[in-house]
Amino acid sequence: MSRCNHPITRREVERASVLAVAALDESFFRVRFDRLTPAERMYLRVMAGLGAEPHRSGDIALELGREVVSLGPARNQLIAKGMIWSPSHGDTAFTVPLFDEFMRRIMPGNTRRKI
Repeated sequence: MSRCNHPITRREVERASVLAVAALDESFFRVRFDRLTPAERMYLRVMAGLGAEPHRSGDIALELGREVVSLGPARNQLIAKGMIWSPSHGDTAFTVPLFDEFMRRIMPGNTRRKI
């Protein structure tokens, strides 16, 4: 087996990262996004706006201007679709790493919309 004496540069890593994210956007992430209803998309976009870490259901409801209980059906559907999970009671988190970034890219702008 031959050894390569050429070290990988930061620029090569950055370029490969851009290409990998673009490939994820076009296939892996897009397939999941296309299965969502408009209300589910908005729920996830609000989550993404809050950040990658788990968020309290109440914080998501507050951003949407809704009562927590009214978002239960959308939350349950997203769990059933494998988009989010509940790491602890009342918390919601993305199941797929980097999906929050995808949501911010595909749905830029203000997240304070009612669903």
